[in-house]
Amino acid sequence: MLATRLLIVEDSELTAGALRLLFEQLGHEVNVARDVRTAILSVLNVKPDLMLLDLTLPDGDGLDVLSMLQDQNQMPGRTIAVTGHDDPELRARCIQAGCSEVLLKPVPIAQLRALVQST
Repeated sequence: MLATRLLIVEDSELTAGALRLLFEQLGHEVNVARDVRTAILSVLNVKPDLMLLDLTLPDGDGLDVLSMLQDQNQMPGRTIAVTGHDDPELRARCIQAGCSEVLLKPVPIAQLRALVQST
């Protein structure tokens, strides 16, 4: 089995580092982006199978990443949104933007691991 190419879009260095370590230990190829601009460039260069997308980034809304990638026909294989806001309207916007899942922070590691492994 080939390792899944995973892009973690997360502005918290601590959270991104912990997720990177976890998924690299599971055999995945992991890249990290901490803002909208870097996330878009990473998707274009890496072509991830899965993107874990924090919605609150220092230079914009995480959904801006998806909008810009759709405009360029460069969507990742699958996107899972991660947010601290339990809001039905936000969840609907995420699904409409192309997210397959919307997870509420703090995400249980077992649940996140299972979703990534199913990609």
